[in-house]
Amino acid sequence: MNDIKPLHTLADYEWALKEIEPYFKNVPVPGTDSADRFDVLSVLIEKFEDTNFPVPDADPVEVLEFAIESMGKTQTELATILGSTSRASEILNRRRKLTLDMIRKINTEWKIPIDALTDDYPLERAYA
Repeated sequence: MNDIKPLHTLADYEWALKEIEPYFKNVPVPGTDSADRFDVLSVLIEKFEDTNFPVPDADPVEVLEFAIESMGKTQTELATILGSTSRASEILNRRRKLTLDMIRKINTEWKIPIDALTDDYPLERAYA
């Protein structure tokens, strides 16, 4: 853990994201040095995001729409992350809620803070 340092710049933040990414694929065993490193990196990343990327008061669908507009992402890219075009369409049209797995994938690919995607939001009524 000697290489962990405070995150002051965007480059520091990006370094920390690269460092923590492998832990999502291979979850460290609690009580190990790897688990401690994961915990410390998580806290540093969360603090940096809270300070530098405040989450607007918007529901997760609005956050995704904003990401598509402002980050140059596409619904097709979202579909790739979520596994299908219809699933992305259902999410954006409020016919389906985001699952925890979907939220993690979006966070990993688009670097959108998890907190911005976890709030509850209304679904449109299904038509019979």
